[in-house]
Amino acid sequence: MAALKSDSLSLRGLALQFARPSSPDNYKRNAKWRSPQAAVIPDFHLPMRSLEVKNRTSTEDIKALRLITAIKTPYLPDGRFDVEAYDDLVNMQIVNGVEGIIVGGTTGEGQLMSWDEHIMLIGHTVNCFGGSIKVIGNTGSNSTREAIHATEQGFAVGMHGALHINPYYGKTSKEGMVSHFESVLSMGPSIIYNVPSRTGQDIPPHVIHTIARSAYLAGVKECVGNDRVKQYTDNGIVVWSGNDDECHDSRWSYGATGVISVASNLVPRLMRELMFGGKNPSLNAKLMPLIEWLFEEPNPIGLNTALAQLGVVRPVFRLPYVPLPLAKRVEFVNLVKEIGRENFVGEKDVQVLNDDDFILIGRY
Repeated sequence: MAALKSDSLSLRGLALQFARPSSPDNYKRNAKWRSPQAAVIPDFHLPMRSLEVKNRTSTEDIKALRLITAIKTPYLPDGRFDVEAYDDLVNMQIVNGVEGIIVGGTTGEGQLMSWDEHIMLIGHTVNCFGGSIKVIGNTGSNSTREAIHATEQGFAVGMHGALHINPYYGKTSKEGMVSHFESVLSMGPSIIYNVPSRTGQDIPPHVIHTIARSAYLAGVKECVGNDRVKQYTDNGIVVWSGNDDECHDSRWSYGATGVISVASNLVPRLMRELMFGGKNPSLNAKLMPLIEWLFEEPNPIGLNTALAQLGVVRPVFRLPYVPLPLAKRVEFVNLVKEIGRENFVGEKDVQVLNDDDFILIGRY
């Protein structure tokens, strides 16, 4: 309180110092005007922290994860979360050896969620599965204020780590990126996500090396390519490949710890083998047609379509996402047959589905 009072007095004094003199005798119209120096108000913000250890995870624990799935969020016909189908999806990841999941990421359509939905889903995931798999909440935002608030809430409901994007659309400077990330890193273990194809701005190595001084930086999800991956790993920074088509080489030739994967929603056991079993160019080549199919349209369109065809989620899409066309759905059926239905999640036969089987929701 004394510190607050002292700062209040100093700011008042600063205001008086630059106040316009009331007497005309000591005010000269031709005097050179100087802008008063901005008063810097000390930051008294304290993050919401808990000393409870039930779900506490160290940064080192996050750094050790090799296979993290960017989990899909399924929907009911009215657009609400299909929590039962979601639980089944997460259980399939756990049974097949996935070590962590990203909740509400791009693949999980966090961009289509309200923050209430977002934090609820993180809390639900921790409550049901936090003892079996690491839960990393996508609480990043292009607004630093929102990122701070969501990250506080995410850690308060027990998530083990946070995923943070750089400010997109309303882009900032390199110094602004550093300030943005430093504002949230103090709250708990965090992964920085660099995906210029979506944000419109690369996070340059200088920014990562600057914030790497924080004990809470777990590492980087890097989508720029393997040269950048090697640049970080050579300097002791943990990296997960953000590209399924590059993750095998990232892991075994460029020093990446693992992958944050979309394809593991569909074939978690095979993706685990790719990340744990040593170099396996044959398996990598076997999976490449599926991975290419998944990303012919912007993610998560392909994944949403595939999971519906496998019968593990309802064929419900929140707009603006729409299913892949009939010809692509036929291609997926053939891919499943080539790779083997037993390697995919779910137990139902893969279906082509008709166009009118899909439900598109604009209001939810």
